[in-house]
Amino acid sequence: MMEMRYVDGDGVRIRDPHDPIGGPEGGFTWVDVPEWSPEVEMVLRGLGCHEKVLEACQARNHVPTVHAYVDHLFITTQSPLLGGAGHVHLLELDQIVGRDYLVTVHGPLNPIVDPAQAMVETDAALRRIASGRFRPTTPYDLSFAITSGVARRQRDLITEVAAKLPGLEQHVMDSRLTQPEALLERMFLIRHELITTRTMAAQCCDVWARAAALARVTDEAAKDHARDLTDQFDRVRSIADGESQFLFGVIELYQTKVNTKMTVAMERLAVIAAVTLPITAIASIEGMNMIVAVRENRTELTVVLLFMLVMSFLLLRWARRQGWW
Repeated sequence: MMEMRYVDGDGVRIRDPHDPIGGPEGGFTWVDVPEWSPEVEMVLRGLGCHEKVLEACQARNHVPTVHAYVDHLFITTQSPLLGGAGHVHLLELDQIVGRDYLVTVHGPLNPIVDPAQAMVETDAALRRIASGRFRPTTPYDLSFAITSGVARRQRDLITEVAAKLPGLEQHVMDSRLTQPEALLERMFLIRHELITTRTMAAQCCDVWARAAALARVTDEAAKDHARDLTDQFDRVRSIADGESQFLFGVIELYQTKVNTKMTVAMERLAVIAAVTLPITAIASIEGMNMIVAVRENRTELTVVLLFMLVMSFLLLRWARRQGWW
């Protein structure tokens, strides 16, 4: 259900959803929308929001975006949430920032995601205001605090993924590659989690850099907030890049071990082929002529067998000197 709050120097208090936006001097209205509804659409139309803003708030946006209008700014960011089997849910947060109001719209969400997960950043900001630890004076101040929470969640997920990498590296180093399927799946699930979060951070960095450069945003404090958020998301992206390099190093180590194992196996097969080839050739020529049911020349048979064994020994010795086994 939509919640309308009034934020000023005294803190935050609940307002009736039917009250007009605005209020006494020195404060602003914060409309928090956990789920889209026709009532929310009426409120946003009353604020003069563009049709594209209404469409974007109702639909799932897979890529963060920013749009600037005469009297408000629309911006979308995404928080990551780890799901099952390496899946990363995109928790969308749409913000409409006006001169005397802030609208935060959550979702749409995957039905299996707990709605409380999408409210983490806004609930944290609300608790800080209610406790007196945070006193935003403009909608941009509150938007900055909420979006900083998005950057922190992205960084926390990268930290969580990074904690898996040392164990993965040790597993690859110790593994004899007898069950490669499980190890491969583990590596690429971690890779997917890391790259997805890195992509979110990079895209959020781009949209806030665009917001900082918009000519329609004339408030210098708002531009400072946008530049700060750009730097936060850029640092998250940089951390993700570093962890990605580490992960790719682990994957390269795995590939090297696999290729080395295959090379050794091929060398050993080549030795076996080299040793058995002359034996096979001599046996195919002499076999039918020396071992028959009527007569058998044991002396000649012994000489041929000894000759075959000597050839095999000499080939094995030569292969040993070549380092093939």
